[in-house]
Amino acid sequence: MSSTGDEAAVGGLCAVHMPRTARTVSDLPRMSRFPAVQPGQPAIERLAPTSELLGFRGPTACAAAGITYRQLDYWARTGLLEPSVRTAYPATSQRLYSFRDVLLLKIVKRLLDAGVSLQNIRVAVAHLQSAEQADLTGLTLMCDGATVYECTTPQQVVDLLKGGQGVFGIAVGAVWQELELTLGRLHAERTDTGETLVGNDPADELAQRRNRAV
Repeated sequence: MSSTGDEAAVGGLCAVHMPRTARTVSDLPRMSRFPAVQPGQPAIERLAPTSELLGFRGPTACAAAGITYRQLDYWARTGLLEPSVRTAYPATSQRLYSFRDVLLLKIVKRLLDAGVSLQNIRVAVAHLQSAEQADLTGLTLMCDGATVYECTTPQQVVDLLKGGQGVFGIAVGAVWQELELTLGRLHAERTDTGETLVGNDPADELAQRRNRAV
């Protein structure tokens, strides 16, 4: 049975360091695009997975973040990470997560795997949620198992390593790029029209070509 994170040991409050200097932000290339129409129809526009016009349902968020639905549900119910696009209330609605939400789900999973306490993760998530989305790509999270540090320059990472504090690192920009590729292959939902969009999975396209050749 997969851990939801509630079994983690409780530690002290997370010390997320916020340097006063300007952050270095890198513009990531858009690796894939969602079709805005169903297959077989002419393409009108294509949306990046990071677009505010796209949301991702629970099963898609789980697949992209590498977590179980039980973990997703538990984190939403306990307030660790709720979907920002649409919650499960009323009961007839489905949760809908933004790209940023799924990014944080993926980071939470990695912090849990590194042994970070749930209490510290809550503080780290709250900090990341308050940051500008563009700034996230320039961050590196370093963790010594008890404390999470935010680094915005390579020198800060080196300083932590020299001090013996940082033993585990998450380059948020790298996670962002990986997630953008993954979500580009999965289904999404337009937040303005509710339309289901089919992701661009090269494996599916190859299978379709083989089926047509038979």
